[in-house]
Formats: sequence, C-alpha cells, structure tokens
Amino acid sequence: MQGYNSLFGGVNVKNDNIFEHGFIEVEDAWQNNLQHINLKIPKQKITVFVGLSGSGKSSLVFDTVAAMSRRELNETFPSFTQQYLPKFGQPHVGRISNLPVAIVIEQKRLTGNARSTLATYTGIYSLLRLLFSRIGKPFVGYSDSFSFNLPQGMCPRCQGLGYVDELDEDKLIDSTKSLNEGAIKFVSFGPDTWRWKRYANSGLFDNDKPIAEYTSAEYELLMHAPQQKLADPPEGWYKTAKYEGLVPRIKRSILYSKEGEHHKEALAEIVERKVCPACQGLRLKKKTLTNKIDDYNISQVTSMDLVHVISFLDKITAPLAVDVIRELQTKIQSLIDIGLGYLTLNRNTGSLSGGEAQRIKIAKYLTSSLADMVYVLDEPSVGLHPHDIKLIKQALIRLRQKGNTIIVVEHNPSLISFADYVIEMGPKAGKAGGEVTFSGTYSELLKSETLTARWLKKPRHFGKEREPVGQLSLKQVTLHNLKGVNTDFPLGVMTVVSGVAGSGKSSLIAALKSSLKVNYIDLAQAPMGVNIRSTPATYLNILDYIRRLFGKANHVSTQLFSYNSKGACPRCKGKSVTITNMAFMDPVVQVCELCQGKRYNDEALQYLYHGKNIAEVLALPIKDAADFFDAIPVLKDKLTNLMRVGLAYLTLDQPLTTLSGGELQRLKLAFELDKKGQIYLLDEPTAGLHLQDTEKLIRLFNELVEQGNTVIIIEHNLDVVIAADWLIDVGPDAGIYGGQITFSGRPHDAPKAKGSRTGAALKEFLGKYTDDGLTSGKD
Repeated sequence: MQGYNSLFGGVNVKNDNIFEHGFIEVEDAWQNNLQHINLKIPKQKITVFVGLSGSGKSSLVFDTVAAMSRRELNETFPSFTQQYLPKFGQPHVGRISNLPVAIVIEQKRLTGNARSTLATYTGIYSLLRLLFSRIGKPFVGYSDSFSFNLPQGMCPRCQGLGYVDELDEDKLIDSTKSLNEGAIKFVSFGPDTWRWKRYANSGLFDNDKPIAEYTSAEYELLMHAPQQKLADPPEGWYKTAKYEGLVPRIKRSILYSKEGEHHKEALAEIVERKVCPACQGLRLKKKTLTNKIDDYNISQVTSMDLVHVISFLDKITAPLAVDVIRELQTKIQSLIDIGLGYLTLNRNTGSLSGGEAQRIKIAKYLTSSLADMVYVLDEPSVGLHPHDIKLIKQALIRLRQKGNTIIVVEHNPSLISFADYVIEMGPKAGKAGGEVTFSGTYSELLKSETLTARWLKKPRHFGKEREPVGQLSLKQVTLHNLKGVNTDFPLGVMTVVSGVAGSGKSSLIAALKSSLKVNYIDLAQAPMGVNIRSTPATYLNILDYIRRLFGKANHVSTQLFSYNSKGACPRCKGKSVTITNMAFMDPVVQVCELCQGKRYNDEALQYLYHGKNIAEVLALPIKDAADFFDAIPVLKDKLTNLMRVGLAYLTLDQPLTTLSGGELQRLKLAFELDKKGQIYLLDEPTAGLHLQDTEKLIRLFNELVEQGNTVIIIEHNLDVVIAADWLIDVGPDAGIYGGQITFSGRPHDAPKAKGSRTGAALKEFLGKYTDDGLTSGKD
C-alpha cells in the first residue's frame, strides 16, 4: 500500500512495511486551523508530529484523533455512567477509520493535596501496607493500620500530615486592645463583622476589657476553647450557633478550607509550619512505627529513593511476601527504568514537575497488559536532559513492542530522529498552517526541503565566546541536594546551567538568588496567578485601549466591549467556555454553545472597527494583530515584543491557562526587554519551541548581552548550550546521586570533561554535523 502523498516538498512514502499493521485514517479534518486534510498514521509504530507552534499539530493529534477516540469510548457506557464522564465535543472531521482506544499522557503537573505522595498515587503504598501487615514484626494490625489517611493508622496529633501549623498568637491578637477596639487583627474578624460577633455577642467576655487584662481562663476561652454549644446563650445568639476558640476556628474554617486560598498572604504572616512533635514527620501512630522488616518501619522505607527501595525488597525472602514483592518490584523498576530512581516514595505529588508526572504515567502503562492502544504524548522531552531523553525513547519503544501505536507531538531533534514515521504540519502557523507538508520516514524527511528538515540539517557549531566583565561567586552551597558546591557565575555574558532532571540546577539558581545584592529579573516558570479570563490582551494591558477604539469609532460606551461587564455573553459570562463541576472528578470544560467561544453578546458584536468586530480582533494571532494596529505605536510596540520572544502564533484572546510554562516565561520576558545592566534568570525558556523559534530566542538572548546584561539560563536544549559563553553542568545524576559541579567553563571544552552528562551529549550532538567529528573551538 502506497503512503500518503505529501505536499510542499514532501515525498511519496513507498515503504509498504510502515503500514504492515494497518493504519489510522483521517479524512477531511478541519478542526481549528486544519485545512480539510487527509492522512494515514501507521499502527504499532512511533509517529512524531512536527512543525511550528500553532501549525496544527495539537489540533490534529489531541483535538481530532484523541478527542474522537475518547468520545466514542465514552459512548459505549450506559447513559447513567456517561453523565459522570468528561465530555468531548464532536471534532470537525469527516471520518476517522481504524481508531484504537486513546490514552493521552500530557505534560501536566499532578494536582495533589498534602496526603498525596508518589507511593499513594502509583498504588505502591497499598502494596507496602499489605507487606508490612503480613510479615512485619511485631504484628500491630492489618493493612489499614499502616495508612496515614485512615484513623486506624494516622498520627492523632497531625492527623497523618506529618506537620502541624502553629498560629503566632502575638500576631493574631493586639493585647493592648479590647474586642470592641479591634483586638483580633486577622482579616474578616474586625469589629462588626459576622465572625467578630461570634465572640462579642457570646456573653463570655467584657468587650471593653483589653486582652492583656484577661485572666488565664478567659484567654484560654477566647483563644483555644473547642467547638461547643453555649450553656446559657445571650439574647441575639443564633440557636444553632456554636462557640469556638479563635485558634481552632481559624484552622478549621480558613487555614484548612478553600477560603485559605483567598487569605494566603495574611495566613503566611501568622502561621508557622513545624514537623509534628508526636510522630516526627512520619505521619503514623507510634504503635504502627514499631512494626519493622529488617529493622525498617514503613515510613523509613517510603523516605528512601526508589533505587534503595529495590535493594530493600531484594533482601526479603519470606514465602508469604513473594507475590507482593514481585508486584512492588515491577512497579518500582518501571519508574527507575524511565529515570526516576532518585525520587522518594514519600515525595508529595504536587511538588513533581510536569515532566516527572508524565514519566510516572508512562511507567504505569509499561506494566499494563493492554495492547493495540494508541498512546498520545505531548512533548515528552520538555524539562529533560539528553541523557533522560534516551530513557524516554527506550520506554516508548517498549510500549510499541507490546503492540501499541505511539503518537508524539515533539520539537526535539533527538525524539524526531528515532521515529518510525514523521508527519510535519505547516507550512506556517495559524491560518497559514493546518496542512500536511510531509509524511514519511526520518531519512526521507532529511531528503525533503520542509521547514523542519532545513533546520535539522543546519550545521551546528559553538558561538563566539564573549569575555565576562566580572563574576558572582558561590561558596559551600548545601541547599537541598547540593554537596558543598563552589562555583562562579560570569557577568556580562550568557551562561547555561545544565544537568539531568533533579540534579540540583534549580537549587543552585535559588542559592544564587539569595546571594544577589542587586535587583534581578526572575523569569522562572512560576505560576503567574492567571485564570480563564486572563489573555495576552489583558496581560499586555492593551484590552482597555482596544475597547476605547471600538467605543470611539461607534460612539457607544466602552463597557459594551468588556467581556467582564455589559458585553459579556449571558451564557458563559464572558469566559468563552462553560464549566461543569464533577464533584471528585475533574471539571468538564466545553466551548460555550451560545457565543461559540467569542465571549461577547450579540449587541457588542454588531459594532465594527476597521471591518472587524471585537471578537474577531481579539481572535487575531499576535503577528496579524501587529499588522492590524500598525498605525498605533502603543499597541504595535507591545505586540512586536511578543513576536521577538517567539509568541507570534498566540491569539490576543487565548486563555493564559492554556499556555505552557515556557510560553508564560516568554510572555513575562516580552515585558522586560531593552533594559541594561540587568541579570536575567530563565528556566528552560525553549520549552515548546520549534527549532526555528529557538534560533530567534537565542538571537534575543545575544541582544540582551550586547545591551550590557547578564543572562543565566537553566536549559537542556543543546542549541542553546553551544550558543552560550559559559556552561555550568550539575550532576552527574539526580537526587542524592547529583548535587555536584561536573563541569564549569567554556562550552567547547565540555565534551572533554569526564563525568559531565552534558559534555557527553554535546560530543554526540555535534558529531552528527561534521565529517571529522567535533567542530573545534570558536568561529
């Protein structure tokens, strides 16, 4: 069977063997910017989709193929069950044939509370509980007795959390004042508030008496009394109301509830988190902790990294434990094989990176007996060193060998090169994309002249190395896993900090921040406090200006063009989507059926500015918006800066909640351009970027240096590494196996450094681009 005839410089695939196991056939796909395309994806092969950001890769892979599979799978369940399942809209596609069940493995952090750990998330902890209840000595109870989430096992002092939150009562109360004078300083407890009335109207206190003059009994009653009904409630006291001391009340109703999210700053002022004095952070009852296997209790085992847990299990020979041990070893070894051996079992899931979370999910499926599935992955290389990427490759190959189809959206050359089949989307982004510009094998891609092929074939060499103008020195750094590190950061140049995931790079930068005596521009991938109403237009502070343009042109109120005010769609209230909460499941998010995601009502949409309504203007990609507002410098300049950081493909109204960490970081960078004498700190800014856009970002970094700035970047991308003036490699491995400086110097010297993972990766990387091995030295 002949393969799909690709366009724009592609080739005919004549290798019938690619389709030996059949294919998934997509006919007439027109989701988002897809241009009514047809294509075939080989089954039981690894297919990588490449192309510019915004070219249509995700629209085809996630919004069409995966969405159709998940939608049709849900329809096989009874209608009663379907109401509890996530809803997937009907993709805009003519037909998809031979479609297996899809499992989507996204780059998404695991949402977990304080009780969720790596061990509980993976099911490993349930097996450990069973193991200790069977063969641990002395016998203290069955499996539930080892759970820190159940009353049978949890420490009664901290309720199984391992820590206690102590309130600083001196910061909570102004003892020189009375209740009527506002003695309770915490927000929402001021005079005449409903919470204040629970104390002032209780009849228990003299409301004009300063707290300092309270007897010990009165102070205890005010601050620490447990929840109780009043024996003789005064007039005006609610019949069903209960009295409760200030400290337990704040803990129960604010600190440990959703309301605490609204009072984070206020709580930070009065709360100090301490290791539980009763269990010393081990979460369990003292009796449970007496139960041991080979002198280790269950909490001591969960504090081990995975490599040491395997060693612990290997020594257990009790016949009663054989089956449990085998199951534990299988689960844990799959995590080690994918490069996560440095993680401890008690690691909180909320602290795991998106890349770590994705690898945990991949490892879970490696032990599954299911076959003929289609696994869909979103940039599994993000956040990973080339050394770690090799482990991802091995894992994906194992999944394929079990008879599964693997579909990957990816920019990393290393993951593109190992694919059985490559499909490129393009030729450009947005409306100028949405077509298949190539389909075939990797070797055939290199023979083509598509955008990705040209960038893959581009020669690589070290950049011109600039001389520093000074340095920042760090001495004996021991933060987290760093082992007494000494290193220097040169000033006035571009420095890359590299190393495998978990090696200590972020800890090193954190130590650098704490030592800086000058201001710096921190562009790390930290949350920006965005919500579904936040867009590039609101972040750039240009939406108000655009609203004024519409109001002036049409002689109407500017409020009509606010989706948070008069102009909002009555159904979605300007959010563009409707959100249905599903109790303990993830909420279901659907495009608003009334406004079709435009956010605005019909009245607002009837007014035009230069031939477009407000929704059409906000739907413009940044590049097109810059052309549209070409005559308005205040808008043009801000949009141009977004293009400079590689975000030309975003639309003005794209929710910032849909952006990756790398995209949010570049959005922040756009606000900090054209400054001098600054220290810029960035964390993997190339995440999610095509090779062409990575080159643009490197040029931008060089511009910042030429303007007199220092640029320090945590990065794995080898194109960025060879463009740097200085390289600091942390390692050699992750967790307790890392935390050392394995190389510090000019990047061109790194391949010669023994023990440097980045040096070894550079040697292999550059060796592919020359006939006689490495390029040497400088330009």
